[in-house]
Amino acid sequence: MVTRDPGSVLITGPTGGLGRHATLAMARRPAPARPDLILVGRSGERLSRVAAEARAAGATVHEVGCELGDLADVRAAGATAQQLLADGEARPLHGLVANAGITVRDTRGTSVDGYERTFAINHLAHAQLIGALLPMLAAPARIVLLGSNTYFANRFRKLLGVAAADWRDPIDLARPAPADAPASLKTSGTAYSNSKLAILYYAHELQRRAPEGVSVVVFEPGFMPGTGLSREHGATVQRLSRAIGALPGVSKPRTSGAALASVALDERWAQLRDGAFILINKQQPIKPFADDPARETRLWEATVELLQQAVPRGP
Repeated sequence: MVTRDPGSVLITGPTGGLGRHATLAMARRPAPARPDLILVGRSGERLSRVAAEARAAGATVHEVGCELGDLADVRAAGATAQQLLADGEARPLHGLVANAGITVRDTRGTSVDGYERTFAINHLAHAQLIGALLPMLAAPARIVLLGSNTYFANRFRKLLGVAAADWRDPIDLARPAPADAPASLKTSGTAYSNSKLAILYYAHELQRRAPEGVSVVVFEPGFMPGTGLSREHGATVQRLSRAIGALPGVSKPRTSGAALASVALDERWAQLRDGAFILINKQQPIKPFADDPARETRLWEATVELLQQAVPRGP
């Protein structure tokens, strides 16, 4: 149960799948437990539609258009959210849910800033946004990062050919694959799993640097194929994903979305911090290699470097 003013919750990727269901689960809470919502997503009909649904449920909603593959756009979205909070148009920020994520078919492609797109969107964009809003969080506050057991390639993800992480220096992870490297499910899956291992490392280091009263947790929605996450992988993979997603026991966006809303808001999770890993509705241990202070410090330093390099400089 929620026992405090929920304030505002900012969520990225609110337009489909897990993010949409988490957004609507928060919007449909009873008024005392319902947060204001700051929805950060790609501008267009889908963002407008979910915002309208959330308003119809009674929520105060602010739409912030943002292309996460463009760090200048992410900086602008962060500034817009800061202004909403500073002006009192949104209640104090008690929650930030870094939900958006992608897998790509071809790791040779780049973001606007020249970084490999999986790493750019799943990690760098959220690090940029969190860095901008960390001073705006009002304790007690919670940052929820979207993780995945793909980082060690659990058996369910292997069904879709998602490889385990193959960690390298973060500067290297941010580089696109060479032009002569063929695209494959293995390279795509490794890039995705690396980004999810980065999220665990980042969560641990972020907690060390976060203000008093701000907790950091990592949420894994469960094996949930058939969502928009694999939309770049073509019709065959999409059909296979949907078929597997329809099987009994496989996580569904509606139930996992409600669980994500709970992790963002409910007192049940208030004691968790330090990047605690939550699988749907239960805390789980992580693999020993996913808790590595040296790698975590290096990731933080490299992230700062990569974000600074993306800042436009004067002529």
